[in-house]
Amino acid sequence: MTHKTKGIVLRTIKYGETSLVVTIFTELFGVQTYMVNGVRTAKKSSAKANHFQPTAILDLVVYHSENKHMQRIKEFSWAVLYSQLLGNVIKNSIASYMAELLFKCLKQPEANSDLYNFCEESLMQLDTAEKNVAANFALFFTLHLTHFFGFKMTDNFSSLYNVLDLQEGNFIDHQPLHPDFIEGKFAELTSQLLKVMHPGELKDFKLNQEIRRVLLIRYLEYYEHHIPEFGQMKTLVVLHEVL
Repeated sequence: MTHKTKGIVLRTIKYGETSLVVTIFTELFGVQTYMVNGVRTAKKSSAKANHFQPTAILDLVVYHSENKHMQRIKEFSWAVLYSQLLGNVIKNSIASYMAELLFKCLKQPEANSDLYNFCEESLMQLDTAEKNVAANFALFFTLHLTHFFGFKMTDNFSSLYNVLDLQEGNFIDHQPLHPDFIEGKFAELTSQLLKVMHPGELKDFKLNQEIRRVLLIRYLEYYEHHIPEFGQMKTLVVLHEVL
């Protein structure tokens, strides 16, 4: 039986001489792995394989069986044609980071339409974002993605509660006994970023490369406390370089 669904490509691995194994976050079935045969042959345009670049948003017709670990795709086409995201080095690096982060968080193949819509909308917003918005986009996405996995930070920042406990995810009035906390300007900036409801608001944040680097590293430490076997983010090094 076939089903129509949209999907965001998260990871692509070459398989054999002509095929791909693709991990896609689908709107209908959650995260799924697909075998895509014959898209890397000389007879078929490389444009076929280009559909499966990480962060691509596709319209899919898929075969789906609950009992199978790997599914198959019957038809695929672009659902969204990006104007900048795939060709702009900075935006592509940010989007690749977003795809890897999402891949690490999605452990079970469960549908989550709210999460899917957030991720699709975020990628589309990044595609058309101004430079100063794009520069802060990874921070926005990293903080707000936590909401969909049940460990969103509590924004109770005040002049008294001004230390962010990265194990508990809320602001406290003292340094905890463990080293996983943020204080000073980094804690205040985190509170301000948590208040951002639309990416366009990111233009008001005048952050330099070092501040973004420190915040992103600390936010990922927060993920490590809540996502089993989170591991290292491979795209982080490239992201630090381009930002």
